[in-house]
Amino acid sequence: MRDRLRLPSSPGFWRSPLRGPWFTSVLGLVLLAGITVLFVTGLVSYAAYNPGLSPVNDKTPDKGLLGFYLFAWPTGPVWLYRFTQGVHVTLGITLIPVLLAKLWSVVPRLFTLPPARSLTHALERLSLLLLVGGGLFEFTTGVLNVQLDYVFPGSFYPLHFYGAWVFFAAFLAHAALKTPTAVRAVRRRSRGEGHMDGAESTTAEPAAGAAPHPGSAQGPRAAEGTGAADVGRSAGAASGPGAAEGLRAAADGAAGEGRTGAASGPEVAKGARAAEGAGVAQSAGAAAGAGSGRAAEGVAGAGPGQSDLVSPCPAEPTVSRRGALALVGGGSLLLFVTTVGQSLGGAWRRTALLAPHGGADPGGGPNGFQINKTAAYAGITPADRHEDAWRLVVTGRTGTVRLSRAQLLALPLHSSALPIACVEGWSTADQWWRGVRLRDLAALVGHDGDPPDVLVESLQRHGAFRRAALRANQVADPRSLLALHVNGEELSPDHGHPARIIVPAAPGVLNTKWVARLTFGDL
Repeated sequence: MRDRLRLPSSPGFWRSPLRGPWFTSVLGLVLLAGITVLFVTGLVSYAAYNPGLSPVNDKTPDKGLLGFYLFAWPTGPVWLYRFTQGVHVTLGITLIPVLLAKLWSVVPRLFTLPPARSLTHALERLSLLLLVGGGLFEFTTGVLNVQLDYVFPGSFYPLHFYGAWVFFAAFLAHAALKTPTAVRAVRRRSRGEGHMDGAESTTAEPAAGAAPHPGSAQGPRAAEGTGAADVGRSAGAASGPGAAEGLRAAADGAAGEGRTGAASGPEVAKGARAAEGAGVAQSAGAAAGAGSGRAAEGVAGAGPGQSDLVSPCPAEPTVSRRGALALVGGGSLLLFVTTVGQSLGGAWRRTALLAPHGGADPGGGPNGFQINKTAAYAGITPADRHEDAWRLVVTGRTGTVRLSRAQLLALPLHSSALPIACVEGWSTADQWWRGVRLRDLAALVGHDGDPPDVLVESLQRHGAFRRAALRANQVADPRSLLALHVNGEELSPDHGHPARIIVPAAPGVLNTKWVARLTFGDL
């Protein structure tokens, strides 16, 4: 018996009195809301890249029907992508303690034997494998990407995209099966408020479907005692006078309470402990079952998936369920406070201690705001940017023109106050950009009035987004610029000198730096 209790597949191995339908259900309902928001904001983020516009924007070319929701990304409000991606990243990090607590609360099910009792049970276990594995994969790849430490083989974009669909499909199936049960478990909390108090009064939850004895405070203890008899029932053969005493105690105690629909009373617990100590669970279970059919039915009535969360021989509690939930909530709050500042920008950035783009802005002056890639990292040399060498090549309906930086400065210049927001969740406050409107550049090559899409190419020689496409609505927006200055000063090399794209509400990677060529036309 004791050897079996040491195996993870034995219910007695997992002894925390905190596990149970109510505790798991609370965490599950939080994840139901949170993961739904994560999935929606993730799809919105993907749509913001306009992957249907051009192959250079599409990092998942085999998405097929999974791209059914794609639409032309709007240019307003200007903070749109900053908001949606900030929510996606901050919420994902905030939910990590909740996800880990939920996995802890159901870990006994991962070791249930036999692995599959039927075809239906096998399919359910497979969906759980996809759910748990997919969840861990999505959160892990997301956090590593946010931390700029992505180590997985292959591009983040397709792995995270396809992984999200696998995970969310399993999540929906699981939610459809378990949400009604979870809601019922939370509503039943009022029947056993005692198990929410301090650690000294925290007991194992009654299995779902088992009501406490009317007028008795021993309902949870009774379920625990009956569960102990159940553990004993699987152990082995009976022998000795101690065994007989255990049988009689278990049978008498259970029979006395069996008519109420739930076993209770010290006799049951005493009988179960005596039966367990003598190693006679099988006989004790038979005797108890004969005298308390309805009591056993009350505990087993929940079926697999609920009663298996409750330990049959719980250890002494060291924290209440309220305390455990407070610990999880406190961890989430800490992660939120130390992450959200990178999305808010300004003085709040200093609170983002866990974010690579948290803390103080780099440097000072007009160009002293966040960047992802430096000119040196992108391989941009001073010779590439020199005014004698650099020319902007603009191609369109009527041909090609080549413009120096001085010629661009001679064109009508306009200003826009726009932020930069990146897929990693960080963003800047509004910066004042000044340059030539994209639609004015389109007009130079024959696209007057109704500018088309544009393909933007950078001096950068390597990288996923050294070329990017912008839709016609983005080109036509008067706030979309080929920027030459920022905050009243010439662009620094790290911010894209000699010229960069800045478009309202677009992801940072589409605001191409070190622009070399613009090709206007339907892409």
